[in-house]
Amino acid sequence: MSDSLASLLEFAVDVAWRAGRVTLAHFQTGVATETKPDHSPVTIADREAERLARELIEARHPRDGILGEEFGELRPGARRRWILDPIDGTRAFVRGVPLYGVMVALEEEGDAVLGVLHFPALNETVAAARGEGCWWNGRRALVSPVSRLDRALVLTTDARPPEDAIQAAGWPRLVALADTARTWGDCYGHALVATGRAEAMIDPVLAPWDAAPLKPILEEAGGVFTDWAGVATHLGGSGISTNAALARDIRGVLGAGL
Repeated sequence: MSDSLASLLEFAVDVAWRAGRVTLAHFQTGVATETKPDHSPVTIADREAERLARELIEARHPRDGILGEEFGELRPGARRRWILDPIDGTRAFVRGVPLYGVMVALEEEGDAVLGVLHFPALNETVAAARGEGCWWNGRRALVSPVSRLDRALVLTTDARPPEDAIQAAGWPRLVALADTARTWGDCYGHALVATGRAEAMIDPVLAPWDAAPLKPILEEAGGVFTDWAGVATHLGGSGISTNAALARDIRGVLGAGL
């Protein structure tokens, strides 16, 4: 008998929680930082947390593939693939800011069907699986009902404009129309949308491990997650999370499709 998505979600939450405990051992300790070839930072906490997550998955699901930010891909071509980001928001982590997250997702035949966002320093978890709803610290999570842009809270990771001309023009237009704009970034911004605390989170650049948990979480919370072209995918290289009521309006302002 194959595992149900509910049982796989329970397992994924445990993996994220245990990996999160590893990160907390290094949080606000002045942990040393290295720079990867892509110029992003990495610490021993990133590597130890991903190593533990991989060990847990290997022990429980030895036939599944694994893709992680720090240690690459194992068993490419497997029908199921776990996707890991041990610390999303490493820059925040090394500065002692508690908004970083541990991300775990499960992909089945190319579609992300399960996602976990765990925020160890906040003791907060948002998790979802297809058909099982979205859950925030044990209670049902839903996107907000806000339907007017002039009442919306919109978020992005970095206030500096992206290099892409369409993306660069879209964010200032959205800021001008929204009620409030903030840079509560990385995966925490997407969690805020899924739990009804913000209406949109914009990320012009996302790797698969950044995006994979977001699609099932936003969809099960009643929201919309797409790439910049308006495609509901975690493999598009970008991400826009919104509530349902403003999904089309926000993508229209950004020059994104839907």
